[in-house]
Amino acid sequence: MRRNIVLLGFAVVCGLALVAQQRTWFPVQGRDWSPAPLAANDGEKRILAVLATIASRGETYLSVPQRDGRTLRLLTETAGAKQVVEFGTSTGYSGLWFSLALSRTGGHLTTFEIDHERATEARQHFTEAGVANLVTVVEGDAHKNLGQIKGPVDVVFIDAEKDGYIDYLNKMLPLVRPGGLIIAHNIDMVPEYVKAVNANPNLETIFYMEGGGMGITLKKM
Repeated sequence: MRRNIVLLGFAVVCGLALVAQQRTWFPVQGRDWSPAPLAANDGEKRILAVLATIASRGETYLSVPQRDGRTLRLLTETAGAKQVVEFGTSTGYSGLWFSLALSRTGGHLTTFEIDHERATEARQHFTEAGVANLVTVVEGDAHKNLGQIKGPVDVVFIDAEKDGYIDYLNKMLPLVRPGGLIIAHNIDMVPEYVKAVNANPNLETIFYMEGGGMGITLKKM
């Protein structure tokens, strides 16, 4: 009997040790285990420095959280994107994350912003980061100006006025290449957009609600 108790106690201790070890190495729900981004070269170091400065000054007005920005970079670089279109430049924070990818893929970002002051601030940030040659900032009403975009488009990012999401989606879909991505931010605020992408059999969409919440849609064909 004593031997059985000792063995049981030993098993419990081993089990607790295993759980502790697992908690050391595996993510816990609700916790971000991503390390801080590391620069692979001087170009990335310069971009990351500007991103850090923008965040420290609170200049990320109407922009994405860092985690979402890193997601944009990963998706864009994985897609080998040559042409990225963004609706809602704000101060250029998300555009800088795109630039980290585009500096590797040889691509270009066209980003639309209706507010002159934010567009001016974004251009300054792109210049400071050394990526002004990778980005074209278009000021004015994007619904009227997006006609200058020609396909194929690899990645579209929608993060502008919420009642415009459906129009952006409908106008950009014909320009997005098969296998291209349409990414929408703050999707909890645009239920009609969610319904639209879910109802289209030519689209495959996943949603995640961490950070600002994003819908990531693949155009199948």
